[in-house]
Amino acid sequence: MAASQASSDPSVLAGEEIRRQPRKPPFKYLVPLVYAPILPLIKITLKRQPVLRDRLFFLVLGGAFCHGSYLITDLYNVESK
Repeated sequence: MAASQASSDPSVLAGEEIRRQPRKPPFKYLVPLVYAPILPLIKITLKRQPVLRDRLFFLVLGGAFCHGSYLITDLYNVESK
């Protein structure tokens, strides 16, 4: 009876070790920590060049929204499967 329980246990494999993959930080969720401080720095450092400041600010802000929508659609795709 003990042999049948051991063979049906998924954690015990015949002669193979179960290897855990090392956990890596989720970089796609950490990206906002990089571009969030950049937005005020753009406004502060480019005070004297308003055209460049506004274009760069909105470019970074648009990239942030694109990244956020990518993450949201990725989550919805996982849930729908």
